[in-house]
Parts: sequence; C-alpha cells; structure tokens
Amino acid sequence: MKFRTFTRHLRSGLKNIFRNGWMTVASIGAVTMTLILVAVFLAVMLNLNEMAANIEDDVEINAMIDPTFNEEDDIVDLGEQIAELNGVDSVTFSSRDDELEKLIFSMGEEGEAWQLYEQDNPLNHVYIVRTFDPEDTVTVAAEIETFAGVEEVNYGQGVVERLFQFNTYARTVGLILILGLVFTAIFLISNTIKITIMARSKEIGIMKLVGATNGFIRWPFFIEGMLLGVLGSIIPITLVLAGYYYIDTNISERINYSFVELLPFNPFAWQLSLIILVIGAFIGVWGSVMSVRKFLKV
Repeated sequence: MKFRTFTRHLRSGLKNIFRNGWMTVASIGAVTMTLILVAVFLAVMLNLNEMAANIEDDVEINAMIDPTFNEEDDIVDLGEQIAELNGVDSVTFSSRDDELEKLIFSMGEEGEAWQLYEQDNPLNHVYIVRTFDPEDTVTVAAEIETFAGVEEVNYGQGVVERLFQFNTYARTVGLILILGLVFTAIFLISNTIKITIMARSKEIGIMKLVGATNGFIRWPFFIEGMLLGVLGSIIPITLVLAGYYYIDTNISERINYSFVELLPFNPFAWQLSLIILVIGAFIGVWGSVMSVRKFLKV
C-alpha cells in the first residue's frame, strides 16, 4: 500500500470517529468497561503468577543422611551422586550443627531450649537439593530416597503436589477468563460498530458499484476500529496503574509474608500498558472486520 493511500485511509478513519458522535462514545465506552475488567484481572493474575513462582522457587529437598554414614568420603560421594541426577540444579551440604543453628533461630525465644543439645546434637547432616524446574522436585526426591546413606527425604510431601496443582489450575482459569472478557469486548464493539456501518451501508454500496475494492473500503473501518480500541484502553490503563501504584507504595510494605511480593511498578506499568493497548487495538480491528464483512457482499 502506498503511503499516500494509507494517509488517506487514516484521515478517513479519523473523520468517521468525529462524524459518528455518540456512536463513537458508545464504542469507546464498551471497550473501556470491558478493558477495565481485563486490566484488573490481568494485573491480579500476573502478580499471583509471580507469587506462585516465588513459592515454587522456595521448594527444596532435604535429604537427611543416615547417622551411621559417618565417613567423610562416603558423604561426599553421596553428594556427587545426587548432583548427577537429571534436573538437579544445586546440592548444598548442611552439617548437623548448621541444622541446629537454623532450628534455634527459626523458633525464636523458644529455640533457646535447643541450645542444650549443642554438645550432643541429635540432628542429621543434610543435603539441600534444588531442581531447575520446581515440578521435578517429586521425581528427584523419589530417586534420592533410594540412595544408600539417605535416611529420610523431606520436601513438604503432599503440600507441594497440591501447590503445583493449584498453580496450574489458577493459571488455566485466569487465561480462560481473560480470553472470555476479550471475546466479550469484541462482541460488544462489533455490534456497536455494526450500527454505525449500517447507517453508511448505502455509501458502501455506491463505492462498490463504482469499482472500489473491498480492501479500499475496509481500511478506513479497520483504522477507525483500531483507534476506538486504543482510545478505549486509555482510561483502564490510567485507573489500574493509579490503583496499583497506591497499593505498591502504601499497602505492600505492611505485608509480612515473604512470598507475597508485588511486581515492581516499573517496568510492570509499561508492560501492562503495552498489553492493554495491543488488546484494545486488536478488539477494535477485529470488531470492525466482523462488522464490515457482510456489507461488502454487494
């Protein structure tokens, strides 16, 4: 397409927006209301996904070494065996003294009672194992449990499996809801734009009769739809980012759970804005495509 032809279509699309008056307002309103829901839900889902990833990254396998496995070379060999397993990212040795210190620290004031065991420590040496993919934790733990010298393997059995299952369901449901909202917006704007096109059906028919191609007729409507979608995304972006900034600066600091951590405002604001603008433009263009198609059959 020639640049001059494109600029003509752009001017025509802009004229149509101002010429249609209240229908333009209705179209932008339809996109705005739907994209507010999409933007809010997308912001929530992205942060939930980040929190789920943080929790998954904290999952680790504690391979407790049998107390009778005392030879240093045997313990080193066991660590090397574990490190050679598929999916293992890191293997860290933690002595029984290190484990006692962790226990005392984690229990706060109540942990002082455990200081009595510093001379006769009943805890095991432990290998702390992390996997590249957290979902490989269960498989790797099962393999470690078969090694000689491993007394017990602990990785939060039962809880970890339910956590991974919940995260999968949450991501799937979130994606389905977002897609449902997008298709709802497409339906709303296509019907709204269809009304504006119906008012100009005679104009389209005349253009077809004098030899105008379908592409020549479509382009102004595509541009009009894209502009309506972009304009309809400005308010949702502004409202959601203003609310997110308030939460990020005033509320997130009061949350004491380490895994509940919001995505930083920058670059999250730019990422969300770009996604909503693209969705808005897509909704507008696709709504126009669905609306103008039947009027080109002359």
